Amino acid sequence: MVKENCGVVGIFSRDGTNVIPMVIDALRALQHRGQEAWGIAIPKKAPIKRLGLVSGASGEFQKITEEYASPAAIGHVRYSTVGRSNLENAQPLKVKDLCIAHNGTIANVAELANLVGGCTFTPQNASDTLVAAQRLVSLMSTNGKLGSALSILKNEMAGSYCFTFVSDDNAVYAARDPRGFRPMVLGSKEEGQVTIVASESSAITAVGAKLVRDVVPGELLKFSNTGMESEMFSEEKKHAHCSFEFTYFAHPTSKMEGTNIYVARKKIGQFLARKFPIKDADLVIPVPDSARPAALGYAQELGVQFDEGLLKDRYSKKGPLRSFIEPHQSDRVEINRWIIPITEIISGKHVVVIDDSLVRGTSSKAIIKALRRAGAKKISMLVTYPPIKYPCYAGIDFPSQDELATGVIGDATDEQIIDKIRRDIGADFLGYNDAENLANAVGIPHDSMCFTCTSGDYSTLGIKPVFKTREEMKGE
Repeated sequence: MVKENCGVVGIFSRDGTNVIPMVIDALRALQHRGQEAWGIAIPKKAPIKRLGLVSGASGEFQKITEEYASPAAIGHVRYSTVGRSNLENAQPLKVKDLCIAHNGTIANVAELANLVGGCTFTPQNASDTLVAAQRLVSLMSTNGKLGSALSILKNEMAGSYCFTFVSDDNAVYAARDPRGFRPMVLGSKEEGQVTIVASESSAITAVGAKLVRDVVPGELLKFSNTGMESEMFSEEKKHAHCSFEFTYFAHPTSKMEGTNIYVARKKIGQFLARKFPIKDADLVIPVPDSARPAALGYAQELGVQFDEGLLKDRYSKKGPLRSFIEPHQSDRVEINRWIIPITEIISGKHVVVIDDSLVRGTSSKAIIKALRRAGAKKISMLVTYPPIKYPCYAGIDFPSQDELATGVIGDATDEQIIDKIRRDIGADFLGYNDAENLANAVGIPHDSMCFTCTSGDYSTLGIKPVFKTREEMKGE
């Protein structure tokens, strides 16, 4: 089943300005959310889609801008949590007169597919986005407006979703799921003549717009020549904002749920220092790049030297990319090969390495080996995110337990699991943050954040999953 944690954008101009250049810039600003494919859709045309990075098609930008000129458009960058990485699975998708882009995961898509002719549904090849779009169009044909259709569909769907839509009647829509699992923000420029919705405020900044607010969980926005309209298709008081966004996924310049991501990560490092005050440390270094603010916060809290002991080779083909969101293990290994230690900084030191998360252990094992070769006297690794023990069905790519560093837990205690991982990656000490400490640092109540992957409690998603292997999930 093709499921996404990606980046979406929708832009509408009331004065008729061609928004395609802004959509391209916004997608480039959301590239950290998806590296596999990207696409743009406008009214009354088939979406344009390309594999790889947005910048890889820079030679086509002028042609795309001219051929797809429109005051209404949506865009998408893809990071597949499940499903093959090919152009067919890229977004946006078009169903009748509606194009759709999706960030999230619809966990009960097989059941939902039964409502749209599920007999043709096959895992690994069908798209949860396509199924949702088909069901929406079907509901709109009998219930009229998109808001009425979403109010029905949200009772049929389980999972996380942020949608952007563009219709053939030249309107742009955006909808955020009632729990607020995935982020979505609203921006404006040209004194309100141009309105933008995007997964993160980094995209709003990139097009010269100002952040207005977060899209409210359960809210549907419509942008047209008559202005902006807002309606609530769901009133859900209990929220479940993805905690992984705050430690890894989101761009550090973004503001999410009223919190700047860089400031939040720095505070997470400070709170981590109070939990693990390693007194004999000589040096604190981050795993580049998303752990840098946390490492700085940790070092400042304890008064320990902070330095860049590891650097990415940004001139290699894979060096600038993010290893976690690469779909294949071989690509993750290749990216981590180009994280290079600085021997003169590392040699003879007790090094505290701060990382944002430890999912599969691929990066951690490679980095610790490299630090040993660089002469580190002792290596302590601290992780800003709690131990990931269960698959995510809300849009992050750890869909099976067998690929996690924690493995299939069984009767093992947390202490036994952590010690096993420590030995596996080769560290002298390994410490994980806990969910309560993370929530306190971010400044969002623990019960308003999603920690399903650490707790195994899927009640906020409304599902009881049957765990499968990666091969079963991805069709590899």
